[in-house]
Amino acid sequence: MSKGRDGAGAGGGAAAVLLRYLREQNRPYSAQDAFSNLQREHGLGKAAVVKALEQLAQQGRIREKAYGKQKIYFADQEQLPAASDAELRGLDAQIAALSGQVQALQQSCRQMEAGERPGSPSAVPAAARGHGLSGASLPELKDLSSSMTTSEMAKEIKELKRDCESYTEKLERMKSATNHVTPEEKEKVCSEQKLYCREWRRRKRMATELLDAILEGYPKSKKQFFVSPRSGLCGAGAVLSSTVLSPLCSCRRRSG
Repeated sequence: MSKGRDGAGAGGGAAAVLLRYLREQNRPYSAQDAFSNLQREHGLGKAAVVKALEQLAQQGRIREKAYGKQKIYFADQEQLPAASDAELRGLDAQIAALSGQVQALQQSCRQMEAGERPGSPSAVPAAARGHGLSGASLPELKDLSSSMTTSEMAKEIKELKRDCESYTEKLERMKSATNHVTPEEKEKVCSEQKLYCREWRRRKRMATELLDAILEGYPKSKKQFFVSPRSGLCGAGAVLSSTVLSPLCSCRRRSG
């Protein structure tokens, strides 16, 4: 029996907390939102929140509205005290003042992002002013933040010096070698390669044109025409291709 009374008391407490919260905030909440906002401060469980909201809605103390499968709950506006004209004028003045502050802050943010007024205190964050960087603009601070630190630069310099030493040693070994290729030999090899590659392209074009002409009247498929010699069935296309192109295949491999 005591457990039942405790449960009822907990449910009544949850209902009171939710009713006061909805009236103070005066905006719609789903059961999940209300649970997320109140669980840490009041220790309410989700099941208790859902049950209390449904109970308050059934009692007519709050309003309930369904959007598809989700329900939202909000305070009954008729039960809230009506604001006087003076209170409404005060709220309007407060809204106007806050709107002006928002516009000023937005303008300040735009100036900081654009880097305007680099020496003015408003263009520099408080953290930067605390580190003696009040004369720097926001773009400069961003560049400094994205730059390497002193220790990182020292490490990078050390690695670059090690690479330079390795390349210098490799260059010295190449200079001291005795099997150098003379410019005349290099020019001769390059000229021969160009000649063979040009001849290979010419023969390839001739073979392609010839094979296309044959395939126009060939009764079987192109795959059957080009039977690989590895299968033991040396087709006409394979024979023709190997006859025309094989003498210069080495040139193609060197040029590739």
